[in-house]
Amino acid sequence: MAHHDKRKTIARDISWLSFNARVLQEAADSTVPLRERIRFLGIFSNNMDEFFRVRVATLRRMIQLGNKANMHLENNPQQIIDEIQMTVLNQQGEFNRIWEEVMTQLKEQKIFIRTEKELNPEQQNFVRNYFEEEVSSDVIPLMIENIPEFPVLRDKSIYLAVVMWKKESALKRKYALIEIPSRSLGRFTILPSPKSDESHIILLEDVIRFNLPDIFSYFGYDQYQSHIFKVTRDAEIDIDEDVSTNIIQKIEKGIKNRRKGKPVRFVYDREMDPGLLEYLVRRLNLSKRDNLIPGGRIHNFRHFMDFPEQVFKEKRHRKKPFDHPLLTVRRVTDVILEKDVMLHFPYHSFLPLIDLIREASFDPDVTTIKITCYRLAQNSKIINALINAVRNGKEVVVMLELRARFEEEANIEWKNRLEDEGAKVLVEIPNMKVHSKICVIKKRTKDNNFLMYGFVSTGNLNERTSKVYADHCLLTSNQKIMADVSRIFNFLEQPKTGMNFLRDCKVVIPSPGFVKKEMIKLIDEEIRQARKKKAAAITLKMNSLSDEEMIQKLYDAAKAGVQIKLIIRGVFCMFSENKKYEKPVRAISIVDEYLEHARVWVFHNRGKEKVYISSADWMVRNLEHRVEATCPIWNQQLKQELKDILDIQLQDNVKARWLDNELSNEYVRTTKKKIRSQVETYNYLFNKTKINRETGSN
Repeated sequence: MAHHDKRKTIARDISWLSFNARVLQEAADSTVPLRERIRFLGIFSNNMDEFFRVRVATLRRMIQLGNKANMHLENNPQQIIDEIQMTVLNQQGEFNRIWEEVMTQLKEQKIFIRTEKELNPEQQNFVRNYFEEEVSSDVIPLMIENIPEFPVLRDKSIYLAVVMWKKESALKRKYALIEIPSRSLGRFTILPSPKSDESHIILLEDVIRFNLPDIFSYFGYDQYQSHIFKVTRDAEIDIDEDVSTNIIQKIEKGIKNRRKGKPVRFVYDREMDPGLLEYLVRRLNLSKRDNLIPGGRIHNFRHFMDFPEQVFKEKRHRKKPFDHPLLTVRRVTDVILEKDVMLHFPYHSFLPLIDLIREASFDPDVTTIKITCYRLAQNSKIINALINAVRNGKEVVVMLELRARFEEEANIEWKNRLEDEGAKVLVEIPNMKVHSKICVIKKRTKDNNFLMYGFVSTGNLNERTSKVYADHCLLTSNQKIMADVSRIFNFLEQPKTGMNFLRDCKVVIPSPGFVKKEMIKLIDEEIRQARKKKAAAITLKMNSLSDEEMIQKLYDAAKAGVQIKLIIRGVFCMFSENKKYEKPVRAISIVDEYLEHARVWVFHNRGKEKVYISSADWMVRNLEHRVEATCPIWNQQLKQELKDILDIQLQDNVKARWLDNELSNEYVRTTKKKIRSQVETYNYLFNKTKINRETGSN
């Protein structure tokens, strides 16, 4: 698939499509439970939308700006766009094939998705009433021929394009558009079913289709044809250099503009009336290169992530998170003041993080809580605990990253609530996202000194995603680590002048700027050892590896004979195969039920291993344009735990794919017994809990 010109790395966007192909492989895998396959189709679709909204839009912009746009320039944006086009059409074909297969299996499980034409009399009645009571007030048809100014169609919405005519005068046709109100009503409705062992479901657009004669009754038409389409728009909020405009206004403006962004893709039902299609393309000012993509009857599959659970006979098999063995009896705070604890989500329960902040909020000796929040759950218990802390007279500082993509609206609401209560909310660092996951709590001691405790994590503080994202979180009262976390907050509170705070960090390595330097030093040390024919090894786990300078360093290391092992979930721009490598590079990607979100880096370091957890991937933006925290792990037990988990993942032969130069996504298959790393990791951590219980050890 990837044709190699003289590139030293694989084009990031092509590599990203290869990652999304791994998601599609999960949907295609017949050993995956049906509901999960449907969810993976939803994830694939959602990913693809975001890809067009952000990446394709950016490439388009590069082509328009030509060489003036000396952004991190892709070598040849037009060539990449052509390659994207080919790949996407192939993936769309595969998607449709899988969906057909899934539908067949749903029928075997007696789950039927009914269209408006397949309803029995009872269901027809139900759909009529449901439409009248729940739907009709949200349906506003636009008679598109009569309006001079074509409406701005919303990104992320789906539209029903309707053609109406009378049987006897077929020539006079009328066109209308209806936006499907799936945001407020959800996409699926469960119908009364004729047999007790069957489930019948109808999609919202088909409820509307069934009621078209009602909606347009005053025109007196008797023939209706309707087809779904959607428009994906350019979502880039160009955070321009104009620092003076307040970021909040900019985001509010950006969200409004996003509705007006240039269309980057028009996906439609290939059965659509040709006249209507032609008309829409003209009125939307689309050209052939605006990615007109014919699809099936259903669009916006991202809603299928929320396919109704209750229709499945087999109950969901997802294992429940369990308590960390050290945190079952005593207060979280008391444990952490004595020793470091590492939580591994989603295996461990997320509650200790909430408890930690809750305990601090009414501890009379706690004076200050500082925390960064990136993506928060809808009714965030973290925020509630912070609000209680303010009410109890603590100083609370929250760094809210307003630019967490597509979460901006929610985060602005949190900001207002926190400020109303009297918390200090930091939101803006010009041209930089705050992506670190850190917290520091200051507490007065008996002798009137202060000590600090808190955490450094690889993932977001979000109760909901902590059940599906695999992350590591270090809870610690190590004063060296906490002093650095505190320095990062000092920088966040005065970013214009505070660079020296980042420079003064002693043990935590902050971004922007410092991670790259430190990592290059560590890789160089391994290269030196390898050249002396001594043991040298690097194991890296992260979401994305695309920074060309770091990749070049890894090439040098592989050529020098350093043993390199990589576990990269998403974008991977490195050529992992090369005759000049002394030792083969082992590069895999694991895509399974949980999203592998953790970053863990291990350097052999002459036998005195250095182990880090981080919020940063090795991408230009994480190393140069974001505030990130990379934290050393010193505690021997915790180091071992992280390495054990990496080892389990490196042995995965069920859900791991090779990351080869051809992007072929072949599964790692070995004759050894089957190892599915997420199941083995669960067992590994769960057994630790049991051993602790039995021995009563801590």
